[in-house]
Amino acid sequence: MARVKPLAELIEGCIGPAFAAQGFASTDILAAWPEIVGERLARYCRPSRLEWPKRRRKDSEVPESGTLVVRVEGVFAIELQHLAPVVIQRINRHYGWACVSRIVLQQDRVGRGGPQARRTRIDPDRAVEVQKAVAGIADDGLRAALDRLGTAAVATRPDR
Repeated sequence: MARVKPLAELIEGCIGPAFAAQGFASTDILAAWPEIVGERLARYCRPSRLEWPKRRRKDSEVPESGTLVVRVEGVFAIELQHLAPVVIQRINRHYGWACVSRIVLQQDRVGRGGPQARRTRIDPDRAVEVQKAVAGIADDGLRAALDRLGTAAVATRPDR
């Protein structure tokens, strides 16, 4: 009878080659990313690829460190840039050797996994006020944009 295999073994075999093409030795960097950079920052950045040096030093037996390319939302790029030395230290500690020496930031949208943002509530009376305020604007595009802005301004988040 066949032995039951953990899902981690099966996933590594399926997506391992795709990760290897991006320079990652294994898939665990994505799984460990929230632990490495923290939950808050992990929502806005993801490791994209690991670039290894093209030439190896002949006089050294120790492999050279690579450059980690991280996709990051524009707003959090500055924060990640300031935290880069700490992130590099945490990555290297996670793997047990100095595999990353530099982080390159690539501004891009990062898909957010996890719970969706809660919907906002709009008080009908406030929405009518916004519509009345923008009703006198002749340009349709400007009126629609100001209506969306006003609606967003008066919207309230649900209580948690």
